[in-house]
Amino acid sequence: MSGSNSSSPAAVEPPPVHDQPLGLTVHSLPVPQEAALEDARRTATGRWKMLAVLLVCAAPVIASYLTYYVIRPEGRRNFGELIEPQRPVPALTGTDLQGKTVALPSLKGQWLLVSVAGGGCDAACEKHLYLQRQLREGLGKDKERLDWVWLVSDGVAPRDALKAALAQATVVRVDGPQLAQWLQPAPGQALPDHLYVVDPLGHWMMRFPPGQDAAHAAKVRKDLERLMRGSAGWDKPGR
Repeated sequence: MSGSNSSSPAAVEPPPVHDQPLGLTVHSLPVPQEAALEDARRTATGRWKMLAVLLVCAAPVIASYLTYYVIRPEGRRNFGELIEPQRPVPALTGTDLQGKTVALPSLKGQWLLVSVAGGGCDAACEKHLYLQRQLREGLGKDKERLDWVWLVSDGVAPRDALKAALAQATVVRVDGPQLAQWLQPAPGQALPDHLYVVDPLGHWMMRFPPGQDAAHAAKVRKDLERLMRGSAGWDKPGR
């Protein structure tokens, strides 16, 4: 039998792999001026973010004041007279009924309904104190946001019988002439003729006309209720 010898093709060997040098990437160092500009950009961005946070936090306060003082419907009138510009509480020092020192700025943090009279407290003074107490009680759940304050403008000690009625009041004896540098009556009136409103930031911002009858009290109450509603978003009970 004739035939030919057959053989499989020789296996093809892969080409030899030669070692390759490692590739190195060289990064350029930052230029000092560029680094400084980047730091400045980051600082500016951080400040803008901080400012935005502060504005968000202050927005309720700003909105309530704008609503009450600026964006007022033409048909709505306040009974109390708005004081413009508002007057911040001065750095006066007085004493309470126990003789303890009281710094007047320490009363900040609450709405204040203030009356002024000598320690002898005549009939008009007593009516004011009674009206202050009733107005505060009439605010219901908001009464804890308002203090009724009697500023005694002379050195006369209040009667013991009167002290019992002042359990919920803040009574501070303050030098009369110095007090008159802050609170002032309307033309033709005296300092004890009015009730005064001081906001939680310590600014005297409203003065009510003289009067103590039921119609007068109802109008004062409406203004106080409006103040409570307008500041509900940012003012909380307690100092």
